[in-house]
Amino acid sequence: MRYAQGGGLTDAGRAARERVRLEAVVRFERGETAGQIAAALRVSERSVERWRRAWREGGSAGVLSKGSPGRPRLNDGQIARLERELKRGPLAHGWEDQRWTLARIKTLIGRLFHVSYTVEGTWRLLRRHGWSCQQPTRRAIERDETAVEVWKKEVWPEVKERRRPAQHGSSSKTRPASR
Repeated sequence: MRYAQGGGLTDAGRAARERVRLEAVVRFERGETAGQIAAALRVSERSVERWRRAWREGGSAGVLSKGSPGRPRLNDGQIARLERELKRGPLAHGWEDQRWTLARIKTLIGRLFHVSYTVEGTWRLLRRHGWSCQQPTRRAIERDETAVEVWKKEVWPEVKERRRPAQHGSSSKTRPASR
């Protein structure tokens, strides 16, 4: 798996989300119901109710997004350094091949910045900064097609979980077979 840069959430995207929340405020002031607002703004009623509660408590400013619930652990300079290190490749960091995996990137972040991420958190960080999963287009040179075929025909059937034979069931609570 390789990770390549591109895309990501833009400032325009964030601004659009804020516009939706502020439009909800206008509709609160008109007395529209949560269902009407949710349908018009194409959001969930639950979000509308949460925004209405924030609006009652803090006015229009209370509705604005507070950002991510967790602070980013890496600043912009660290992200830039991480991207430079990722571009250098795994070999430059002591791994035996040229595959960046999430576990390796997590380890690299820990080594470089002494910050701990989960594998899932690493994936979110990469996605947030425009990196995506890339699959190799070619098969490995070392791949032995005959060994793969032998494994599929001989080993896999032995390893694969056998299906249980179908049995007649009953939906009756009084029949023993249904308990």
